[in-house]
Amino acid sequence: MRSLLHLLSFSVCFFLVACGDTTPATEEPTADQQGKKLEITPFELPREAGENPAAEGFNMAASDPKAVAIADSIMKYHGGRAVWDKSRYLQWNFFGARKHYWDKQERRVRIEVPSENMVYLLDYSGDKPAGRVRKLGDEITTPDSLDYYLGRAFSMWMNDSYWLVQQFKLKDAGVTLKYAGDVRVDPKMNRPSYLIDQTFSEVGDTPGNRYRLYVDKTNFRINTWEFYRNAADQEPAIQTEWSDYKPYNGLMISSDRGGRFQLSEIAVSEKMPARLFEEF
Repeated sequence: MRSLLHLLSFSVCFFLVACGDTTPATEEPTADQQGKKLEITPFELPREAGENPAAEGFNMAASDPKAVAIADSIMKYHGGRAVWDKSRYLQWNFFGARKHYWDKQERRVRIEVPSENMVYLLDYSGDKPAGRVRKLGDEITTPDSLDYYLGRAFSMWMNDSYWLVQQFKLKDAGVTLKYAGDVRVDPKMNRPSYLIDQTFSEVGDTPGNRYRLYVDKTNFRINTWEFYRNAADQEPAIQTEWSDYKPYNGLMISSDRGGRFQLSEIAVSEKMPARLFEEF
């Protein structure tokens, strides 16, 4: 059986509890350059991206070299592969609905869902989700119920973390990247952008979907992303901006997805109390 680590190349299932309708009305990497008008130039391969090896199972043979080069530049200008690999603890609040504390290296996550009075202590380091769950103040111990809620926690974490860190996961297992041209301005941020399409094979909860990323021609940040429920769809089910980029311990992360779609309380740290992953 495959390790759950292999599934980190997931496509997102958009597990949007408490968020209502999912149709919402992201730079040399310096903040003061965002929004400046730029001259459009013919496509050239992006700047030297540095070391960014693909995960085992990334579909290099079917991917376009231009798209792969853009993905490498995205990694570089969001902090770089070395910083991403070294980073350990991340936390964020997903649209005000769920708070995550993630131990990336040990593959553990704590998820708090206040609206349901639930806490999940998830360990995804093995072949199936493991851990503990508390609901309405009581720990769930019945095996079938525990398995159900741990699977639910894993799906929530997959979805919510992808909204936060997709920029670091473009060459994961099961992914194919295609270059889809360029535009004078992207739909949300009005910036000159390259387009790359990300599709998936045999990974995640919804492997048949597709993302289109509008990637800034100057700083390789994601300006707009589009989610297509089926790879062949012509119109996106969701289109949001990526804005309000800030550095978090060396990683450039965007918190604003437009309107009520906000990722808040973001932090990247070297330490977190062990009890967060062990105790309710």
